[in-house]
Amino acid sequence: MSDTAAAGRELGPWMATALVVGNVIGMGIFMQPASLAPYGFNAFIAWALTVAGCGALALVFAMLARRLPHADGPLGYMRETLGEGSAFAALWCYWVSVWVTNAALAVGVTGYAAVVFPPLADFPPAAIATALLWLFVGVNLLGVRTGGGVQVATTLLKIVPLVLVMVLGLWLLLTEPTAYAANLPTTPISLSATLGASSIALFAMLGFESAAVPAGRVRDPERTIPRATLFGTLVTAGFYLAVTAIALLLVPQATLSQSSAPFIEVLSRLAGAGSGRWLALFVVISGLGCLNGWTLLVGEITRTFGARGLLPGALGRNNGRGAPAAALVFTGLLATGVTLMNYSRSLVDGFTFLSVVVTAANLPLYLLCAGALLVLWRRQPGTLPAGAWLAGAAGAVYSVFAFVGVGIEAFLWALALVSAGIPLYAWHRLRLRGMRLQEPAG
Repeated sequence: MSDTAAAGRELGPWMATALVVGNVIGMGIFMQPASLAPYGFNAFIAWALTVAGCGALALVFAMLARRLPHADGPLGYMRETLGEGSAFAALWCYWVSVWVTNAALAVGVTGYAAVVFPPLADFPPAAIATALLWLFVGVNLLGVRTGGGVQVATTLLKIVPLVLVMVLGLWLLLTEPTAYAANLPTTPISLSATLGASSIALFAMLGFESAAVPAGRVRDPERTIPRATLFGTLVTAGFYLAVTAIALLLVPQATLSQSSAPFIEVLSRLAGAGSGRWLALFVVISGLGCLNGWTLLVGEITRTFGARGLLPGALGRNNGRGAPAAALVFTGLLATGVTLMNYSRSLVDGFTFLSVVVTAANLPLYLLCAGALLVLWRRQPGTLPAGAWLAGAAGAVYSVFAFVGVGIEAFLWALALVSAGIPLYAWHRLRLRGMRLQEPAG
């Protein structure tokens, strides 16, 4: 590896792990108990399937990173095994989902920020959300190490309320176990309900691949990426499972499903009325940390596209601090557009649906990376662990299962995203062909 390449690898083990944990634990965990409440015990089955599926996919990314340490993340993994066309289609969908997610995070944080900082209520919400987007564009313009440092700090802060709920929940279980049997959910178990709950659970886990996406910036990628991915996935799944179980068993199903602040409802029951109000501060911190992490990621994906000629070449260049400046600004503009759209009354309902679309848009990446591992296992027997084929097959099966769970409408939207990228890819191929024809013979 060249000195320049080595210098660019600025994300160490702690930062890579914080990127996984921080991107998965965003604002969704604070609302998820209410989203899953109508499904009752189906939510526990859904979480078991989701943890198994995400665990298999985490192994897929870990094994690919170990086998292809010099590949520039998922694009490289898929390109070397399945071809450039498939790699572009999957990462294009993922790329769109990330800057749409940034817009959603900015809007969500704005609502809570006005509670924590009342003077902000005097400013237009659209202006605050836009300012937050550009704040983290600015942070990441200072370099990937600066963005990684912010990610570590916000990740440590955001797990404070989660640990508190788990400790109080365990204490209640030891001192008053009957409290968990007083409000058992009554929704019958069914396949349709489990599928519906599974799509919500998967949406909560999106981001477990975060350490692999900026692979070109990770130090010692064959060791750091697998460890960060597997550890981060297990930690976040543990938090989600514990919080979901405490909420569903402790709070009456009807109350929880109608709550606009379910986490506050849970804390109030564990520690007394009014004790959950301070939570808004941690919700803001969690949302801001997630916004920072996804901004870092979308900048790296865009830089990869630009460097490979799949987007204008200027987007593939770094500034003096090693940050993909043009890529960050470009995706910041795209996210700003979606953010402003959210404040149009006619588009609010459609914007809400984007959470499911974002989930569907991530699935091609998961499915094709699982396929990439299976191709490597078949092409190069003996170069991968014995269980590689099982991880790849399980990851692929779970991805298909998740596609069924999100429904036909979201699947069609994901298909539309792929179609939207086809003209760009066709232009890229024609441009490459023209460059080859212009090269002198011999």
